[in-house]
Amino acid sequence: MATNNPSMFLLTVNGQIEGANFPEFDNLYCKYCFVYGHDWVPSSGLEEGITQITCKGIQSSHKLIWNFPLETTFKSTNPSGWPQLVMSVYGPDAFGNDVIRGYGATHIPFTPGQHTRTIPMFVPEPSWRLQKFTSWLLGRRPEYTDPKVVAQGEGREVTRVRSQGFVTVSFHIMTKDMKKLGYDTGPSDAWALPK
Repeated sequence: MATNNPSMFLLTVNGQIEGANFPEFDNLYCKYCFVYGHDWVPSSGLEEGITQITCKGIQSSHKLIWNFPLETTFKSTNPSGWPQLVMSVYGPDAFGNDVIRGYGATHIPFTPGQHTRTIPMFVPEPSWRLQKFTSWLLGRRPEYTDPKVVAQGEGREVTRVRSQGFVTVSFHIMTKDMKKLGYDTGPSDAWALPK
């Protein structure tokens, strides 16, 4: 039996991690996870995953292509803690060790429809030159123990980072029952198309 007064809304995320642009690196893969607030519950799909390793194509000199699918559905009672997609890109260093090549995060788009996001990536940097040399020599570069910290502000204000590369993600967003709960994610009346 259908109810006219829903107690929660649904957010469905479909799309793909299309690829990346890391001019200095090749043979990269991407780990992803969703970070969300306390009122959010994943109801179907995968919350985390890992892509295949990809290398640069002949035609596109710097483009790495993954085309890795994303599909998950969340339910919530309020938009506080709206989900974010966190990505960590890894690849081999000169000694063959898998090292972090970039962290990045983006909020899942608020409005239903098709969206594309280009996410700037960054890596933590050692604070001393001796640490930098030692980490390079030992193949143990600075990295976060939990990549979800990228989506949160706490503790990041003292981290030294360097920008490095971009990841492109496409989203197709669907929502259900948001208007019935009083949340309008569509364009405002001032920007609405004439009927």
